[in-house]
Amino acid sequence: MDIGERIQSFAESLGVDYVGVADLAEAREFILDQGGPTIAQYPFGVAMGIALVDPIVDLLPDRERNGGGALYKHHAYDVVNATLDQIAMRVASMLQREGYRAFPVAASKRVDDARICGPISQKLVAHLAGLGWIGKSCLLVTPDHGPRVRWVTVLTDAPLPPTGSPMESRCGTCQACVAACPVQAFTGRVFDPDEPREARYDAAACDRFFKEEERRTGIPVCGMCLWVCPYGRSRPAAAPDRSTFQK
Repeated sequence: MDIGERIQSFAESLGVDYVGVADLAEAREFILDQGGPTIAQYPFGVAMGIALVDPIVDLLPDRERNGGGALYKHHAYDVVNATLDQIAMRVASMLQREGYRAFPVAASKRVDDARICGPISQKLVAHLAGLGWIGKSCLLVTPDHGPRVRWVTVLTDAPLPPTGSPMESRCGTCQACVAACPVQAFTGRVFDPDEPREARYDAAACDRFFKEEERRTGIPVCGMCLWVCPYGRSRPAAAPDRSTFQK
């Protein structure tokens, strides 16, 4: 079993639902601009994801009743992110024991308030690993769980074979996430790696909404773009009529 197979098997044994390897070469300039040379020095990224529990996600439309928002934040943010961080550290430690350099990127840690971003785009790494496509919500959409997945990344110089290539968007004419956003943060444009994030998503408007929700309710939770996506809502029952979400 080669190092790539061992890493995949180890990550799966720790409880991830998704694991993939991305060759980061084609996105190096973007990664360098966002994270600087410390982050951009690594040629490969191991993307790992845990699918959220559907009944927890389904609390979002009624998040202000019966503690729904607090339960969602606990289970879908705090618990999952902490679990992913622990998994990333263990995978990075394994790579280091094998003689390679490895850098675990926290699942949800902002390092630049001006640009509202972390050291690297977790969604981009998962996209390059072939695990999904970037949707109109700027979330990574998987065929099986839609955007109902949280991600973590381990950067490394280990020569891991990439597991796939970026998926083409399957959003089609659907505008569900665009319509569901309470602050109209999405333009509805399909992901284009040559366009800036601002062409698709007003991160500042989203950030202001979260801060206002925290002031108003004490819980910074929204997630309507995640909840409404037909790819996530098609589980576990039969897929809904997609026309419901299209304009």
